[in-house]
Amino acid sequence: MKHKDSRRQFLKTAAGATALIGFPTIIPSSVLGSNGNVAPSNRVNVGLIGCGRRSGVGNEYNMVKQSQLVAVCDPVKWRREAKAAEWNVPDSYNDFRDLLARDDIDAVHVVTPDHWHVPISLAAARAGKDIYCEKPLGISIEQDLAARQIVEKYDRVFQYGTQQRSMQHLRMGIELVLNGHIGEVKEVYVWAPQGANGGKPGPELPVPEGFDYDLWLGPAPMAPFCEDRCSPHGPPKGSYFVYDYTIGMLGGWGSHPMDQFQWWADAEALGIPDEYKASGVVASGGLYDTVYHWDLEASYKQGLKLHFLDNTTARKQGRVPLAEAEMKRLDKFKNCTVFIGDSGWVAISREGLVTSTPELRRMAKNPGERRLVESQWHPINFIDSVRKREQPVSTLDSAVRSDIICHLTDISIRTGERLGWDHRQDTLIGSQTAASMMTRPMRAPWSLDA
Repeated sequence: MKHKDSRRQFLKTAAGATALIGFPTIIPSSVLGSNGNVAPSNRVNVGLIGCGRRSGVGNEYNMVKQSQLVAVCDPVKWRREAKAAEWNVPDSYNDFRDLLARDDIDAVHVVTPDHWHVPISLAAARAGKDIYCEKPLGISIEQDLAARQIVEKYDRVFQYGTQQRSMQHLRMGIELVLNGHIGEVKEVYVWAPQGANGGKPGPELPVPEGFDYDLWLGPAPMAPFCEDRCSPHGPPKGSYFVYDYTIGMLGGWGSHPMDQFQWWADAEALGIPDEYKASGVVASGGLYDTVYHWDLEASYKQGLKLHFLDNTTARKQGRVPLAEAEMKRLDKFKNCTVFIGDSGWVAISREGLVTSTPELRRMAKNPGERRLVESQWHPINFIDSVRKREQPVSTLDSAVRSDIICHLTDISIRTGERLGWDHRQDTLIGSQTAASMMTRPMRAPWSLDA
């Protein structure tokens, strides 16, 4: 399917979704296309870039009648070949640039380690592809801002992989807050699973045959191959906890509950906070060197405070200003966004929606006039947006804002500074050391400009 302004708009579908996991257990035949209404030539052709742990999302495009997965890409030969065979995908590539060179691919889903998210998204935008990028966004503030600039320049559709926006109970919880049911919001508490310490920096091992390790590293510094840095056989380790590739769980998990805060903040035209002061612990003594405990207090000039913590810190007695019995109700929430107003509170997580009173919970299905964009299923929302040439539920603007909060938390911890944010210049207010951490060097020949 070619990108043309005259392309037909497809009918919106109401794919049923479970409230807890955000993916449909039963998808209507009108969505799956069992009636054969959409010819292959009219489907959105999608390429999957990355065949690791999260790559199962690729097959979802074959479950939707308006799209089809036509190519996969991964620098690990056996992984890409296995996925291509499993999903009956005709083409597989080692290098994402070969996939992007195809004129018949309309959109890409980026499922790589974090350090590749923005460079590949920029390349995709320049190649005229629409983009679904998994969270987090960039590994620096510079990358976040570059993503917004380039995607807007090339007029691309961009879906951020914060699929919790397509979970109905989370949207309803935020709508309770937007409609004033907890009064004026005074504080918001956001927490996510903590990071990890440890990791073995050796021994250096031969790179397995069929693994393009140099391409996997890409813009990151050259480093010796070892299992805890990058294991093509097992679960990701270093790509979650080594600072060359990520800011750790601050962004890797924190992006989900922080995005829920930002969804509300954007609806209230608040942007991001003005001042930031964080404390935390950076992993040391092993290969892993990202923050694994953190506690941020950020504030807006009008007085609203945002607190961002790891799950362990949030559980410390008295850290979150709810009664012990109230916190007990949130025990199952490993990630959470809690809005505290002057007349009640609302807590949302992919595990559920909890409110200060039963009466408030019963209002969730009919909270009032102020409503958010409703999405039933993230992939459907993306494909629908590609066809209609409109931005999806998880917008790039919102992704940039929430990701910057995560980065400012990281920088404040590493420098020990209280930081500010200049909203007009989109830049950090702090020391030269702190300002220098807005960017990351990129190994040649890679750059954000190419």
